[in-house]
Amino acid sequence: MTLGENIELAFNAIWSNLLRAVLTLLIIAFGIMALVGILTSIDAIKSSMANNLASMGTNTFNIIRKGTGLGGGRRGRRSRVGQKISYKQAISFKEKYQYPAAVSVSALGSSSAVVQHQTYETDPTTIIYGADENYLNVAGYQLEVGRNFTATETELGRNIVMLGTAVAQKLFPNYSIANIVGKTISVRNIQFLVVGVLKEKGSSMTFNGDKMVIVPLQTLRKYFGSQTNSYNLSVMVSDALAINPAMAEAEGVFRRVRKIPVSEASDFEMEKSDGLITLIVDNTATLQMAAIFIGLITLLGAAIGLMNIMLVSVTERTREIGICKSLGATRQTILIQFLVEAVVICQLGGLVGIILGIIAGNWVTFFVGGNFVIPWGWIGLGFSLCFVVGIISGLYPAIKASKLDPIEALRYE
Repeated sequence: MTLGENIELAFNAIWSNLLRAVLTLLIIAFGIMALVGILTSIDAIKSSMANNLASMGTNTFNIIRKGTGLGGGRRGRRSRVGQKISYKQAISFKEKYQYPAAVSVSALGSSSAVVQHQTYETDPTTIIYGADENYLNVAGYQLEVGRNFTATETELGRNIVMLGTAVAQKLFPNYSIANIVGKTISVRNIQFLVVGVLKEKGSSMTFNGDKMVIVPLQTLRKYFGSQTNSYNLSVMVSDALAINPAMAEAEGVFRRVRKIPVSEASDFEMEKSDGLITLIVDNTATLQMAAIFIGLITLLGAAIGLMNIMLVSVTERTREIGICKSLGATRQTILIQFLVEAVVICQLGGLVGIILGIIAGNWVTFFVGGNFVIPWGWIGLGFSLCFVVGIISGLYPAIKASKLDPIEALRYE
């Protein structure tokens, strides 16, 4: 018999015992869904975060409070949180750092603000961020329309804003992007003039740049200073090869600003964007291995269930096997027929599981701000595992069926 004929016989057998086959198929489908779903969500989140960090460039580094970075909790330990970076310290560093680089001072004012324009308002998840004139360039943002803040506006604290794409679209649904500049919005009943709209930035697991409203740094201190936990320092050098000496000098300057004695360790951390990408990849690799392990355990249970179903099928079809052998079917023919049936059930379950896994994984990433992905590598892994499970689960029942004596099988009732 050809492979096509065996597959046709497998589908006929599945159809004749549809309920049992569907239940077995669903066991496999849920195992594959768990595997592909978790891995898809991890890949989507990792891709989103890596893209956002990469947009900052390999020539950028940040100075942050110790124990608050992505590497602060590696191996289950989190460093003791260092003293917050005050506005005075941040500005002092910006003035004293003489290395040829752009220094930006910024801070989070609120992550749960509501912004209004006439009858339109945003969800209470809008981010109010304070920044200086260097922030857009250092952080990798670009303007769609309008202009950046000037150094004078940043120091004087004018009531002007730059809007993220999502905020602009929410507040001005009937305007083109070009016509938004010059309009007025309000935050906590405080009026602000829109001077620019940012190009679409995308989002990561913890931050959505398109839902951000940027105000001058002094404006943030005036209206949102009580909610500012610590100020952020970002430095961008012109040459990526010069980033290490730039970081070394920055550490020395900021230690002097913080008045840290020579004998004591720094109470702040310095992070490079490419270093964060490497950290993300390393940490998610562990999660991926854990997800694969969980998926394999689920598939082991599915394999046991499928083997049991196939053994029941052999018992029920004993007389059919006897007829086939009496008509000239060889042991190899019977063996291949049952193996193909097991593999077909597994592959059908795998197909359903992969589709559900992609939907579930991207559904999770949608809520955490990730990007939609189709994990071709994990799809290939899912189909491969289903093939292996089908062979393992169907081998013993197929051997048992092939060894049946045709005369005894014909007598079976």
